[in-house]
Amino acid sequence: MKKGEIYEGRIERVDFPNRGIVTVEDQKVIVKNGMPGQRVRFMINKKRSGRAEGRLLEVLEKSPLETREPVCGVFPECGGCMYQTMSYEAQLKMKERQIYTLLKEAVGEDLPWEGIHGSPMEFAYRNKMEFSFGDEYKDGPLSLGLHKKGSSYDVLNTVDCKLVHKDMTDIRACVLEFFQEKKASFYKKMQHVGYLRHLLLRRGVTTGEILVHVVTTTQEEYDYGPLVERLLALPLEGKIVGILHILNDSLSDVVQSDETRLLYGKDFFYEELLGLRFKVSTFSFFQPNSLAAEVLYSVVRDYVGNTKNRTVFDLYSGTGTIAQLIAPVAKEVIGVEIVEEAVEAARQNAARNGLANCRFLAGDVLKVLDTLPQKPDTIILDPPRDGIHPKALPKILAYAVDQIIYISCKPTSLARDLPAFLEAGYMVERVCAIDQFCQTVHVESICKLVRK
Repeated sequence: MKKGEIYEGRIERVDFPNRGIVTVEDQKVIVKNGMPGQRVRFMINKKRSGRAEGRLLEVLEKSPLETREPVCGVFPECGGCMYQTMSYEAQLKMKERQIYTLLKEAVGEDLPWEGIHGSPMEFAYRNKMEFSFGDEYKDGPLSLGLHKKGSSYDVLNTVDCKLVHKDMTDIRACVLEFFQEKKASFYKKMQHVGYLRHLLLRRGVTTGEILVHVVTTTQEEYDYGPLVERLLALPLEGKIVGILHILNDSLSDVVQSDETRLLYGKDFFYEELLGLRFKVSTFSFFQPNSLAAEVLYSVVRDYVGNTKNRTVFDLYSGTGTIAQLIAPVAKEVIGVEIVEEAVEAARQNAARNGLANCRFLAGDVLKVLDTLPQKPDTIILDPPRDGIHPKALPKILAYAVDQIIYISCKPTSLARDLPAFLEAGYMVERVCAIDQFCQTVHVESICKLVRK
């Protein structure tokens, strides 16, 4: 088996995340972007030390699990919804097997597995979407949407994305039409020239409040007054409460702000979870599926249990949602978050919700832990996708608290970190998965660790 050779085979299973396993000539090959049971044609693009990876070229035969028709016009070219032709029940079964297998391997003993919790909404669940400007093919007309599967450059016009509410789809169309009329250029990442970069939309699922952010470079200039008028005239189910123009001249392809101009309204919206109200701003982390977040946080509260007269550390606290949900049954909750904007929002949220025993600190968890005189009784961890910083982990373990709740949006990071907890004298008492990302390869997990 050599690089460049083309083979055919059937995907036996899909491991997390999105790693299809095909056996060819008694050798296992990883082929991404497929589904269990599909017969596929692929080209070997990586080969080293007995391990091979192949790039999917064509699906020759559908999977028996594909029991429904695609719901959007750009499937399967778009990389957003991998599994929309599978029933939701089949998706949950596959994801549950993936996470159970992954964590069982990491723990190396009987896993106290409690299954997977599905999302209350299968479609139109995302409260945040980041569309990119570009072209669907080289030198083609301006497009606005999601990237083609496997491409960092080609951008599909995502006219009917089913992951978001129709309000977001209508706003996307309005913004694209405006800039097409202006013949505005899009930013080319390799040459570092062009104007339009991203359209960032945030919408409260429970409140219907919408924030619109147009992200550009400073290489061109336009009057945004007519665009604001068009957006506010749209017949939406929700309501636009803020329109912002974010200027970003950085070379990296991420949404960040060198300068933010408020074109209309305010720079935040409100969302409600489990009876509490949260203010969410442009760069604040907030779970992207609000209704599934309620499921996740209910499980967290159950795992934490009785915290009366106990101090809880909520590390990587974002806008303070978990801290505030735990606060009514705790002595004190201290949240630590590196994004200052999120910390300020968390403080305002706690005040608005009448919670006096919540405190939020801005800074890197690695450094802030050195400054805290308090010793926690319980630690809740909700780190970013890459997991806990290797230097922060020993500091967390040094507290030797009775219980730790680890929430992971990337189960491979949790699997990597678990052996360190086990070596430090912890055992896994409860663990489950939460599907916040229906139709996609992603899934969350929650693990309760207790000291032996």
